[in-house]
Amino acid sequence: MKVAIVGAGLVGRLLSLLLAKESQFDVSLFEKNALNYADATGRIAASMIAPTAESVVASRDIVTMGHASLALWPELLQALQLTVDFQRQGSVILAHRQDEADLRSFMQRVHLQQDEDLLEIDAQQLNQIEPELANHFSRILFLPNEGQIENSQLYQQTASAILASSIQVYCQTEVKIDDAQISFNDERPKQKFDLVIDCRGLGAKGDMINQLKVLRGVRGEVIRVKAPEVNLTRPVRLMHPRYPIYIVPKDNQEYVIGATEIESQDDRPTSVRSALELLSAAYSVHKGFAEANIIAMQSGLRPTLNDNEPSIDVSQHHIQVNGLYRHGYLLTPYILTQLLNVISAKTNLSLGFSQQQLPEITSLIHYHETNH
Repeated sequence: MKVAIVGAGLVGRLLSLLLAKESQFDVSLFEKNALNYADATGRIAASMIAPTAESVVASRDIVTMGHASLALWPELLQALQLTVDFQRQGSVILAHRQDEADLRSFMQRVHLQQDEDLLEIDAQQLNQIEPELANHFSRILFLPNEGQIENSQLYQQTASAILASSIQVYCQTEVKIDDAQISFNDERPKQKFDLVIDCRGLGAKGDMINQLKVLRGVRGEVIRVKAPEVNLTRPVRLMHPRYPIYIVPKDNQEYVIGATEIESQDDRPTSVRSALELLSAAYSVHKGFAEANIIAMQSGLRPTLNDNEPSIDVSQHHIQVNGLYRHGYLLTPYILTQLLNVISAKTNLSLGFSQQQLPEITSLIHYHETNH
């Protein structure tokens, strides 16, 4: 069975590897950039997996999928034989004295699966988990059941795995989808497939199976620094008057400092104002950031539908997944299980990487008789 996957972002590259494990599929992967494109949204992201923290602003469906994905990530990495660092040591939420009202508001709005998902701790308890922060904050929240994944490793390892696999890879290749056909922007003939899976994110704008859905970009900005004088072991969120700011430790004494979201489709480089806010916030959390070296300032647009919810749209030969918003790492394993279920139903093949009984989200998958 010939399958085309268009878009080698987080979902597209992992799905292509999962399908390539099955001998029944002849997989082609189309990507308009390089597989190791440095500014890919999934690559510059902080890659936190934080369903409890997200429950303050996200829907219950997203939180449910997020908790499922947190448990699925190790299974997914094992299924694809990836040795990517994944940790589940929780996250810390802090507020300076003048912003403690925001911390109280966070506590009132959070939705807990279980009471132990959120703990209010004091400076002495903070000293046990993040000793370099203990002298500066008195009101601290600890979310013990949250995690993160080393996304640079993930992108590098999946790129290598794809190139070493049976997948036919078309990089630097922008294509158009017409139901089961792929057409190129040059003289190459169209290719016909049994199934086309559209994972392009914002690249699918103007080409939605369900044209009632409006696709937009939501801006994210991050600064990556190398900070040898800082030793944090888990993500830290700081309450901030404009938007919550996060600091996420990475390999090689590097940290990603970013803001959760900015409702803008502006894809220009990071502004001076944003850079000052992010760096000042990091410095206020830990003075060691004063001597850090800036490695990169990056911004990206996350594909977002009008209801801020993800969607899988299915027609006869065409599947489209989109709208993961700023929840790519939070939702991807769950989304992949549902994509595999849809493909299994179409092909009568048994597919999947997990034997878990997963919660059903009835609003996620939509079936259409035709593409438009």
